[in-house]
Amino acid sequence: MEQKEPMKLLPLGINDYVRLREKNYYFVDKTEYISVLEQTGSFLFFTRPRRFGKSLFVSMLREYYDILAQDRYEKEFKDTWIYNNPTPERGQFQILFFDFSLVGGNFSNVEEKFNECCGDEMDRFIRKYADFYDPFDIKKVLEASTASAKLNNICGAAKEAGHKIYIIVDEYDNFTNSILASRGRNDFESITHGTGFYRDFLKIFKAKATRSLLMGVSPVTLDDLSSGANNYKNITAKEKFNMALGFSQEEVETMIRYYQGYGVITRSVEDIINEIKPWYDNYCFSKTSYGKDPMMFNSDMVLYYLDNLIETGESPEEMLDSNTRTDYEKMKDLLGLDRWDGNRGATLRKIVEQGYIYARLSDSFPAESVVDPEIFPSLLYYYGMLTIGGSRGARLKLVIPNRNVMVQYYDYMLKQMQEIHYLKTDQLEEAIDGAAFNGDWQTLLEYLAKGYKEITSVRENSAGEEGVQIFMSAYLHLSPLYIVKPEVEMNHGFCDILLFGDTFKYPDVKHSYIIELKYLKTDATDAEAERQWIEAVEQVKRYGADEDVQKLTAATTLHLIAMQMKGAELLRLEEIS
Repeated sequence: MEQKEPMKLLPLGINDYVRLREKNYYFVDKTEYISVLEQTGSFLFFTRPRRFGKSLFVSMLREYYDILAQDRYEKEFKDTWIYNNPTPERGQFQILFFDFSLVGGNFSNVEEKFNECCGDEMDRFIRKYADFYDPFDIKKVLEASTASAKLNNICGAAKEAGHKIYIIVDEYDNFTNSILASRGRNDFESITHGTGFYRDFLKIFKAKATRSLLMGVSPVTLDDLSSGANNYKNITAKEKFNMALGFSQEEVETMIRYYQGYGVITRSVEDIINEIKPWYDNYCFSKTSYGKDPMMFNSDMVLYYLDNLIETGESPEEMLDSNTRTDYEKMKDLLGLDRWDGNRGATLRKIVEQGYIYARLSDSFPAESVVDPEIFPSLLYYYGMLTIGGSRGARLKLVIPNRNVMVQYYDYMLKQMQEIHYLKTDQLEEAIDGAAFNGDWQTLLEYLAKGYKEITSVRENSAGEEGVQIFMSAYLHLSPLYIVKPEVEMNHGFCDILLFGDTFKYPDVKHSYIIELKYLKTDATDAEAERQWIEAVEQVKRYGADEDVQKLTAATTLHLIAMQMKGAELLRLEEIS
């Protein structure tokens, strides 16, 4: 009987390519993009949202191009695409690598921390490649006091000796975005403009390196550093790189089947995909790729899920990894997601209400434009809070990609609502349980209507159908029992809220709901109210007959609910048979 090879480990949290290959971790082969990168240009700029595999990708490039790794090539790249299709520049470079997420400290000592972090890396570089350099040049590098001086000495010595240097930066915008978020634009510009130390440092890259790649999350810092990012070719939205990071569904299915072969996953591929797709899938980064390439999964979230499934036999209790929540919290200040006022607040409400927004995608903008409402959708795109979901004329349709991200929007909204008026979430949870297990929808919706009235008495601009819908959707999202879908298209209309049980995780949920909300101004007449009610009844009946909705809710009893508000008062609430 043929002996199986030892099962590959799941690479959750593994960003070191050499470790991944040598310690028998599962590898999703992205090596074909090495060739594409090499043919695209010498000075490249590439962004993706957090936790999309950027650091592992960078680590793979470092190993492939390192002149000192030539004798390890077969060991590290055997059975990959690039092994059978090597490029002309394989193993031809000295690799100078920086990870700027390691630049810590507060603003008062950020330059000191930067010099320390970069200086240590360049000291390691010159010692690693010491056989290529004159002892005098090595001494100059080690004795230089600033990062810029060390870099100038390295690049000058390399150029004189005819050596090629590939400078790779991971998280290029990490510490600068932190400064922008916590300290504001003036402090940010003091290091990225004029004679700022970070600007001076990056100017050396283009002047003296052979190749350079900057990886990060957004183009904000690069724009300020290089007066419009003219020095680097931005490949973020290029069609040929759309699938370079993240996992396609085919790649996820192949991984699942691999672990099924070792008996550590027993659930079907179809069941797993159906559960994780609404949470982690649906990213697209290129306008011309939309409809041609498959949509991409967030790779880290897929690994988080599979790790729990392999370890316990069950999907994780929380579908959103706590580390991802931390990333969103860090992002909140920069995006201004805790400030739901003015034009940005209106933009956010519009995105949450309809699930998308039409906007032009800016591939370059300075920090001063971060607060511009026209730029705001682009910033949300770069941080993975929106993704490409089509186009209309010159504008892109930027959509909320999945439930993972939708939960983040509602989390931010809930925090603001709770500051205005605290709604007891333990009572809400009891009411949701009653609706889910017993079909008691009335207690739940009356409780939410009462909470809406109380918050509106404090903040008048929460009123209106849009305000009711956002308020209810935000609070309903607190429960893991339900998937909440606002503004779902069905039977030639848009249902206000579709509330269907997450029966993959909670098969004991027995009831789902279509809720049609109607809002009247306080001076509306009884006749107007009656006409509106008749319209709501007709609409909710039509939505309930939608074939897709019936399939989606087949494991539960579907209730059709019409709900009418007059100002902040609940006027009428009924189940429609």
